[in-house]
Amino acid sequence: MAGIGQYLKETQGELRHVAWPTRTQTIIYTVLVALISIGIAAYLGLFDFLFTTGLTDALNAVPAKNPITVTQQPVATSSTAAQTPAVSGPSFTIPTTTKQ
Repeated sequence: MAGIGQYLKETQGELRHVAWPTRTQTIIYTVLVALISIGIAAYLGLFDFLFTTGLTDALNAVPAKNPITVTQQPVATSSTAAQTPAVSGPSFTIPTTTKQ
């Protein structure tokens, strides 16, 4: 138990040596971090939008031979019910594993 008490005393002594920022500095740094975060989010969002739009336009420009369309189905209420995806066009199956 003495180890924890000694640790807390030393920690308190070290915290007295810290140069804490003033209230004004804290406000300025907080606003600066928020503005930089918003700026980076806008920058990344712009490029995400441009790349997504460009990729969508490029894929829509290429005619597909057998387009795959997927529709949602409600979840089966029974856990043992076989679930098959509603797919038109080429289809595939995913192997399932069984619990042992």
